[in-house]
Amino acid sequence: MSRPLILVTNDDGITSPGIRALIEAASELGTPFVVAPDSPQSGQGHAITISKPIRLKEVDIFEGITAYECSGTPADCVKLAKNVLLKNKQIDLCVSGINHGSNASINIIYSGTMSAAMEASIEGIRSIGFSLDSFSYKVDMSAGKHYAKKIMESVLQSDVTESKLLNVNFPNLPLSEIKGIKVCKQGKGSWEEDFLENKDPRERPYYWLAGNFKIDAKDPNSDLMALQNGYVSVVPSQHDLTHYAVLEEMKYLENI
Repeated sequence: MSRPLILVTNDDGITSPGIRALIEAASELGTPFVVAPDSPQSGQGHAITISKPIRLKEVDIFEGITAYECSGTPADCVKLAKNVLLKNKQIDLCVSGINHGSNASINIIYSGTMSAAMEASIEGIRSIGFSLDSFSYKVDMSAGKHYAKKIMESVLQSDVTESKLLNVNFPNLPLSEIKGIKVCKQGKGSWEEDFLENKDPRERPYYWLAGNFKIDAKDPNSDLMALQNGYVSVVPSQHDLTHYAVLEEMKYLENI
């Protein structure tokens, strides 16, 4: 029986510690095929490159693993993998990450990690975005790697077809202190944004985005609370942004 083909990507760049941990986990379950940005692409969301060429270069970074670095965005990486590098081949799973920094709550909207996974789900590929609640590149990835493997294995064996996209976040805790996995909903949070103003050497003003993340509602069933309480959060997500709860209510617009 052939091993599952697992497309691996990220937004932190092909040399990040997080993608190496994810490749190691994927290698134990199937055949990884890596297409990742050649430089960090955090916060790119679902951006795609249309105004300039995209370049691919095969690299020998991960022993025994076929890997390409891409000059484009995370979404570009998935598009090129699906339509060029792996054209006419069945991709059994796409995994993105492990991101350095949480993508819980509203962060899914801005996340290049999750947008890569979402692009795969649009193509009908089961996909998972993995993120760790720490921005440090020296953080211990062993717990994330452990749970990433368990979740990937379960998804590959599952008959569930409706949810093709999972947003998974790991708390920044040792493996022994993580309480388990919680399937939950996207929490309500927002960024209190602050733009730092300064001047460049030519005295021209520029602005640098800063700020703090604020939890708007402490829902015990949310991914934010799961992380705070020491659980791995799993949010079944989708790219359909229709607000079904008000669909009928808005029908009045048809009569104006």
